[in-house]
Amino acid sequence: MQSSIEAIAASTHDDHGSWPTKQSKILDWLMNDVRDQRFIDNILVELCEKMRAAGIPVARATMHFRTHHPQWLGARILWRTGMKEADIAMFSYGVENTPQFLASPINEIFNGATEVRKNLEICEKAELDYPLYREMHAEGLTDYIAWPIYHTLGKRHIVTFASDAPGGFTERHITFLKDLLPALTMVTEIRLKNVMARTLLRTYVGPHASEKILAGATTRGSGTTVGAAILICDLRDFTTISDMWPRDDVIELLNGYFDAMVEPIEKHGGEILKFMGDGLLAIFPLSDPNACHNLLLAISEAQTGIAALNEENRKHGREVLRYGVGVHVGDVMYGNIGSRTRLDFTVIGPAVNIASRLESLTKEVKRPVLLSKAFVDMAGCQRDMESLGSFPLKGLGEPVDVFAFAAKEKLLQHS
Repeated sequence: MQSSIEAIAASTHDDHGSWPTKQSKILDWLMNDVRDQRFIDNILVELCEKMRAAGIPVARATMHFRTHHPQWLGARILWRTGMKEADIAMFSYGVENTPQFLASPINEIFNGATEVRKNLEICEKAELDYPLYREMHAEGLTDYIAWPIYHTLGKRHIVTFASDAPGGFTERHITFLKDLLPALTMVTEIRLKNVMARTLLRTYVGPHASEKILAGATTRGSGTTVGAAILICDLRDFTTISDMWPRDDVIELLNGYFDAMVEPIEKHGGEILKFMGDGLLAIFPLSDPNACHNLLLAISEAQTGIAALNEENRKHGREVLRYGVGVHVGDVMYGNIGSRTRLDFTVIGPAVNIASRLESLTKEVKRPVLLSKAFVDMAGCQRDMESLGSFPLKGLGEPVDVFAFAAKEKLLQHS
């Protein structure tokens, strides 16, 4: 008689398992041959084409992912028969509360359903209770099925398939599609994590720094010396505003101010390296021969944006925003600085200090934008500038020649 220990040992060595139900070349491809494909949408297109060629009557497929993005709640990837590229749609926060989303099979999956299926062929139109079902019925689709894809820690995403074959999917087809789910889980989670890592890094350190970090620039003290035009700006009287205004109004004000400043900077090739409370630090690398000109364009467009924002503030009885901008040019050390476990990817050096001192000087001279002679000379914009003379700057040995815009500035006046 076999002992209980032997029985346990025997069961431990049972390696038959339960997945996949049936081996297939498509499943082998999905598990072994997509490692060089970075993008989920391309994998979905090729998967669906392979299934059609193998006799699995998939005519429409979608994947729905929730992402950690500051602007988008998630994305939907859609493939239909004949499409060589998938259609990608982004969805804003709040879409989950819209009537369109609530009246959809996708909402059922996000609310806990483990499967949603609808025979679109034999149903009367009145029985097609979701608008999506009616749309697919009108397209000639005959069957629809949706499943959750479970990522780490219970994160739920969704995959759907629809058929155009008479009678819809057979049980053999459904078994085949279910066998894809574990493979799709691994394939999509890896790539979604890669997308999220890149998105989060771009969100918090900017596009250029994020690419350097992803490429391996993570060692403390690592960095390079680069020439750059430097812009530092800071709000005026923000402490008073934050003390007097409701919290949500302060956040809205800051977001509007940063939108007005950041969008022109990034549009013209600048890189935001740091938000410092109510201020920011940006550089325009001199590897671009138009860097100084682009910085001036960014300031000009920011002036227009701030003017529009202040007009809205006046309409709502709020104080207008006042702030200062300091601009300089020179070499900066660009890289990782911090503790052993917490790093900041930023720029440091005397050139950054001069830009910072110029920003502070705007309070004294009552001019909102101050530029160093070094920057003005490199930009070749002397005719558009007014020399304010030389000023000793804190912590610097020699006085610095300072310039301001000669024409009346559209940027917030310091009066």
